Amino acid sequence: MSLAYVGYLFILFALTVPVAFSIAGTSILVTLMERGFDFNPGFMVQRAVSGLDNFLLLSVPFFIYTGKIMNAGGITLRIFRFANALVGQVRGGLAHVNVISSIIFAGMTGTAVSDAAGMGPVELKGMRDNGYKDDFSVAVIAASSTIGPIIPPSVPLVIYALMTGVSVGGMLLAGLLPGLLMGAALMVYIAVYARIRGLPEGSRFQVRELAESFWYGLPALLTPVIIIGGIVSGVATPTEASAVACIYATFLAVIVYRITTWREVLSIMRETAVDTGTIMLIVSMAMIYGYLVTRAGLTDAMVDGIAAISSDPLVVGLLIVGFLLIVGCFLEGTAAIIILTPVLLPIMLNAGIDPLAFGVVVVLTMMIGLLTPPFGMVLFVMARISGLPLHAIVRSTLPFLIPLLIVDLLLVLFPQIVTILPDLLL
Repeated sequence: MSLAYVGYLFILFALTVPVAFSIAGTSILVTLMERGFDFNPGFMVQRAVSGLDNFLLLSVPFFIYTGKIMNAGGITLRIFRFANALVGQVRGGLAHVNVISSIIFAGMTGTAVSDAAGMGPVELKGMRDNGYKDDFSVAVIAASSTIGPIIPPSVPLVIYALMTGVSVGGMLLAGLLPGLLMGAALMVYIAVYARIRGLPEGSRFQVRELAESFWYGLPALLTPVIIIGGIVSGVATPTEASAVACIYATFLAVIVYRITTWREVLSIMRETAVDTGTIMLIVSMAMIYGYLVTRAGLTDAMVDGIAAISSDPLVVGLLIVGFLLIVGCFLEGTAAIIILTPVLLPIMLNAGIDPLAFGVVVVLTMMIGLLTPPFGMVLFVMARISGLPLHAIVRSTLPFLIPLLIVDLLLVLFPQIVTILPDLLL
């Protein structure tokens, strides 16, 4: 019977039923098979409500709103100008600018799709104007967007912390060094590619332009400082820091830069409410599903199965990464984290893996899934922005998975990369 939880879920996914309804439908179908129609649905309601009764979840709409208002407020242009002044002079400079821009923008949005949709049009236009081929440009933008959910603030890391019970502040800090490592790995790959293919060089480095662009974008660049600084200093919880970031981002977009109107702010609020509602519905349904899966013994069976293969933390970690890479091809990252984390947590604990140390690995692996067919969301976003066919984007993006997978492997081999900042600062 426990296998029915997996089978029905994948059947509903294959039928393109929305994630939340697939999870709910599977839970109801299997419960009916076990108990018939004579069962009290009250326990499902209790589990769904208890899953949402968590103060930490308040940070999710705040982070989503901050990213959307930053997109609408013209912040992306300021970030791009600063990044271009910083590294745009080297061979293949605009590709490096994409990565730097994503690292900075990651400190504001927290999601890969927001990064691709927000920075993508600006970056693609700049690369087109300077003679870069569309397929390479799109691949750089898509790959660098995966940094967004790793560097704090990060919606997937908040969700993972909620599902495992680890510190949200610690989880957010844990993503900072791995995110910078991802950026460095992508820039090394771009440097090698630029040398082989003879990509163009940018204009000469000018200190004045760097200083002007920094001053021009300074208010926007302070956003991640407010979020991370508030958490590290202990002045604010992650939820409180996200709320302050919301107010600050709105102040910049409406009052300082005067690009966004209050009518547009209301529209962004409505979009945020829809996106938040989608995530919260998935969370509540996943709480029911997780309870039923645990009660059916599927979690214990997976723990025993992995333990029969190996109890070595490294081997178990690699097995989990391989499993998540496959899942990432078929399931959206945040939804997969919500569904699978309660199942994977006992496996981690049984193998002696620190859930906080492995959390960034889980999120990074699922973000790589955003770049893999057939359901990679970032691929579809880039297809819409660029007008290129999906198969061309997939072909050009695949080589960029290599540096990302290398970073993923390094985090499994050396979990200290993840835990060093939380250990030092919290």
